[in-house]
Order: sequence, then structure tokens, then C-alpha cells
Amino acid sequence: MANLKEIRNRITSIKSTMQITSAMKMVSAAKLKKAQDAIVAMRPYSSKLTELLQNLSATLDGDSGGAFASQREVSKVLLVVVTSNRGLCGGFNSSITKETVKTIKEKYNNVSVDLLTIGKKGGDVLGKSYNIIERRNDIFDDLTFSNVAIIAEKLMELYVDGSYDKIELVYNQFKNAATQIPQVEQYLPIKPVEVSATTTSNSDYIFEPSKEEIVEALIPKALKTQLYKALRDSFASEHGARMTAMHKATDNAKDLRDELLLTYNKARQAAITNEILEIVGGAEALNS
Repeated sequence: MANLKEIRNRITSIKSTMQITSAMKMVSAAKLKKAQDAIVAMRPYSSKLTELLQNLSATLDGDSGGAFASQREVSKVLLVVVTSNRGLCGGFNSSITKETVKTIKEKYNNVSVDLLTIGKKGGDVLGKSYNIIERRNDIFDDLTFSNVAIIAEKLMELYVDGSYDKIELVYNQFKNAATQIPQVEQYLPIKPVEVSATTTSNSDYIFEPSKEEIVEALIPKALKTQLYKALRDSFASEHGARMTAMHKATDNAKDLRDELLLTYNKARQAAITNEILEIVGGAEALNS
């Protein structure tokens, strides 16, 4: 059994760790509230924009999306991998890196694949095995629509000029503080819209300018919004994962502290008992 000083040092160390993890949990909880409000407020707008685009493009020709909807044989793919810049957030980053590797091996095993990473952790891990054309570790320092739009415009340019035949997003979708769902979402080309009774029921509108011009203007806006929503989802997921991880770490530290306190008390009691026995033994020896 370790001596009393060693146990006291371990208890002090664990208490310090517990204070740190508890503080990180509270910080992440505060950031999560803001990030969650942002993504929840954005989803209806993103959903309505997509619905509007589908309703309009469903009544047009198949090539109505222009260059962004052109379907071509896939020989070169770009995956936009979204992780965080910091760790201590459970399996948040590892789930994305695993999903990326799985997608490359199972879906794009016979084609050339490049990566564009957003977040330091993903770039550090995936850069050892795959080619990364650009690392954007700065975007989460100021996550605004205008900053994200710059990346979206670059992705659109890479697709239109033929550098890549397909672009997909790999990110964590926010469900709640304890649950993040890895997503592999097609970004470009735009998926063909299936014409149905729902999408054609409102085709008697009067459009100014023409439907074709409206769709062409909406597509870049929708693509920027899609990327921004993915980053907002990932941002909220990161803080949710970190809050959960720090909560579990704090609970584990408490359990370990309690176990060590029990061990310390037992060792202290044993030491006191031994001292009493030595005193009694010595007194008896003198009396005899």
C-alpha cells in the first residue's frame, strides 16, 4: 500500500484536475447554448431555401442548374472534412476521421481523392495518409457567413473548372449535447430533383425575372448556406461533445478521489492502530 504522503499528493492532483474539467464543462455549456440557438434558428431558413430551389428547378429542364448541376464521370473527388481545432471533446474528431477513411475506402477506392480540412485535428490525422490541398484552421475563430462564403466560392470554382468531378462534406450533425451524427453530404454537383406532385403543385406562379434566372441566382446562395449550416452543425456538436466529455471526466475524478480518500483513511487508521499497539507493548515491557 502506498504511504500516506503519496496518497495525499494523488488526492491533491485529482482535485486540481477535477476543478479544471468542471470549469471547462461550464465554459462549453455556455458556448453550446449560443451555438445551439444559432443552428436551430438557421435550419428553417436553410430548409425553406432548399425547398424553394427544388420547387423551381423541378419544373425546368434537367440542366437548369447550369455548371453546378452538370453530372460527369467521377475520376477525382474532393472531401471537405470538418473537425475542431482543439481536443478534449470525446470521440467528436475521431468519428469524423474514421468516417472519412471509411468513405474513401468503400466509396472512392478506385478514384483519386483529395481533402480540404476545416479544423486542425482532422488535418493532423488525415494529412499523414492523404493529400490535403488546403487547411482552414482559422474559420472557427470567426464563424460568419461572409467568411464561410469565401470557402464555398472556392469549392464552386474548383468544381466548375473541372478540378474535381464531385465534392462532399464530412461533418458532425448536431442532435443534442450528448449525440452527434457523422454525415457525408453531397455538395457538388447538385443532386437532381425528382419531380413529384408536391414540387409541381405550385407551378402556376408568375415569376419576375424568369424561373431560370431565379434558379441560377439561388444556387450559389443555397450552396453557401449549405456549407455554413454544416459548419454551424459541427460547431454546436463540438461544444456539446466537449461538455459531455468534461462532465464524464469530472464524475470519474470524483469517483477516483472518493476511492483514494477511503484508502487514505484506512491507511491512516492502520498507522494509528500500529502506533497504539507499539505504545501498549512498550508499557507492558516496562511493567514487566
